[in-house]
Amino acid sequence: MATGAVTAPPPLAGARRGVGARGILHRRLAASPMKDESVISTNGGNEEMVTDSINVARGLSPPGLSSSLSNKASVVPTPLLPNEPSDLRFNRLRPSIDESKYKRLFGCYVAREAVIDEEYWIAAWLRAEVHFEDQSGNCYVESFKRKFASQEFHALKKRCSKQHGEKYICFVAVKNDDLRRTVLNSVVGTLDVCVRHPLHGEKFPEEPGRPSLHCRIYQPDQPKFGYLTNVCVAKYARRQGIASNMLLLAIDAARINGAENIYIHVHKDNLPAWSLYNQIGFKMVDQDGARHASDLCLLSFGS
Repeated sequence: MATGAVTAPPPLAGARRGVGARGILHRRLAASPMKDESVISTNGGNEEMVTDSINVARGLSPPGLSSSLSNKASVVPTPLLPNEPSDLRFNRLRPSIDESKYKRLFGCYVAREAVIDEEYWIAAWLRAEVHFEDQSGNCYVESFKRKFASQEFHALKKRCSKQHGEKYICFVAVKNDDLRRTVLNSVVGTLDVCVRHPLHGEKFPEEPGRPSLHCRIYQPDQPKFGYLTNVCVAKYARRQGIASNMLLLAIDAARINGAENIYIHVHKDNLPAWSLYNQIGFKMVDQDGARHASDLCLLSFGS
């Protein structure tokens, strides 16, 4: 998947409010702009204000990290679905990098495994933004994105909770500085990796979005492979090595979990993605002429 512009995600409806202050907090989120509360810096103990302001939108597409803006503003958007319960709290501080098993530090960011539901939700929203970025003129696009993000959020949690057959990991890239940032102001990129044995009759991973042609029976006597999907980076954070470092971390994680080769699909016309994957070391896979009509090409990293 190509990288795309993103706005900050809307929390699921029904998120828990502070006890005794639900009405006040609801009016605050619905009508007035606000900033992160003052936080304590880990550098010297001095109080600092997180510089990323949070603009509040109500029923409209928020102005945050959109395709038309390049600033670092984030957004506290409207709820997703009125009947969907949730315990998501976007004022939570980002987790420590020590809580992730896999991590890779670079520049002012760190790529690591997602560890809390709020990070899964933001990853799902990034993917929704990319999926619908060419439909900005559609008056229903915000509803489409919310539905897409909700479905991806629940599917992502289900995939990552699997204990047998395959290992699925969601990675996020987050800001790495001395400020105690909220989750909402931290995540700037995401990708997934799946490590598994091939299915019975399967030689290469199926294209995303296509129904599988193989029965769901793994071949444990065949070498495991890794499959990368959903590479997304916020527009303002691009050209800082985020995608490449997430890919390198995912490759390392796949190798740790036993994968010999790592695969990824790329659109034949996505030249920036081709350049990135070639730079890392991915090579075109010869699939014996299968599915020539497809716009996606399969690349492989490994022997």
